Amino acid sequence: MAFLIFLHSLWHFILGFVFYYPLFMSSLWIIGAIFFYFKNERPYAKDIIPPLNPHERWPGVSILIPCYNEGENAVETISYALNVHYPEFEVIAINDGSKDNTLEILMGMAVDNPRLKVVNLAENQGKALGLQAGALLAKYEYLLCIDGDALLDPYCPYWMVKHFIRYPEVAAVTGNPRIRNRTTLLGKIQVGEFSSIVGMIKRAQRSFGRLFTVSGVITAFRKAAVHEVGYWSPDMLTEDIDVTWKLQRNGWDVRFEPRALVWILMPETLKGLWKQRLRWAMGGVQVMLKNFKVLFQPKQTHLWGLMVELMLSTLWSYSMVLVFVVWFISLLVPISFLMPHHSPIVPDQSSVILIGACLLQFAVSKWLDGHYDQGLGKNYFWMVWYPFVYWLLNLLTAVTALPKVLFGKKGRARWVSPDRGAHQQLKKAQQTLKG
Repeated sequence: MAFLIFLHSLWHFILGFVFYYPLFMSSLWIIGAIFFYFKNERPYAKDIIPPLNPHERWPGVSILIPCYNEGENAVETISYALNVHYPEFEVIAINDGSKDNTLEILMGMAVDNPRLKVVNLAENQGKALGLQAGALLAKYEYLLCIDGDALLDPYCPYWMVKHFIRYPEVAAVTGNPRIRNRTTLLGKIQVGEFSSIVGMIKRAQRSFGRLFTVSGVITAFRKAAVHEVGYWSPDMLTEDIDVTWKLQRNGWDVRFEPRALVWILMPETLKGLWKQRLRWAMGGVQVMLKNFKVLFQPKQTHLWGLMVELMLSTLWSYSMVLVFVVWFISLLVPISFLMPHHSPIVPDQSSVILIGACLLQFAVSKWLDGHYDQGLGKNYFWMVWYPFVYWLLNLLTAVTALPKVLFGKKGRARWVSPDRGAHQQLKKAQQTLKG
């Protein structure tokens, strides 16, 4: 009897955790993001570039673009990088053993653009070593790193470099990636996700002290800082998460700059989305296991909150799976002492509360990022599908990631050509028709 009482209490604790944890985190993100906006964004609302005093000047920037099989996007990406409105910069494109015509395109562009340098790695080494090769050849102290499909906003370097000029303790500044392929349901939902999840979390985390990760698609680094921590780790699936923790563990500051815009392509197929999110989840698990010991180091207290959140998020994913399993068993075996009233899976009042909190979060994020990305309101209607599509996807990838990292093969993380959505598929189809 005592065991049944304990089991009943434990089950209700798990149900409470499954319900209240996302509600608590959503509230925390909203509050932190609003605070960040009024403190860091609103004062510069009308500025195209951040103001400097007469004693400050804009130092040179090296724009690093690692490329692997980017023949479809290289011209567009490099052209945008070469046309940023910044006084002194260079562009370094790193061809990381591409198997398509990426190298030929880069070399052809370099002939007519003296600012463009091309680094060719004969064999695929992975993004981390590609970035390191570019960093070692860069002539400027500040490295602005973007992906091979990213389109830089003309004033992006100004907003990132201002942090380095004014704050010598800043090692990295991550920007604000915006989705440009918005033709499918998955694309429309991701537009809202990058505001309400990615952008909002980064705002909130900066309000509370530290960032969990920079965005690999758009981040500027202080070269001396990345050199100090040994550059990017070639054995980590998400080199961006890893380098963020390495820098912050060494006492450096990492910041988020929402005005540093870059336009990117994202997967618009379930297969491509699964591969991307699984890689992100596995990278998070790798970082958790690698940095778990910070909880026992008094000098690393500034990272305790991030580590606890990462651990609780993983625990929540497994708790949710347990709820699904128990519900399924309840369909076959009577277990009324666990679920006396209704299934926790079937939508009820608590589900409505969670969905309402989700939509409130999207509304706040639309207001925040609507200053930089026009038309976000058009995607608000589609966000009602986010809990059903992306929560389930992120849940399954989180649960899958832990055993894959613990028991999978170890080795260097190399490139895999990603799904770039309907945008790239259309370009391939047009090329096929021309051929």
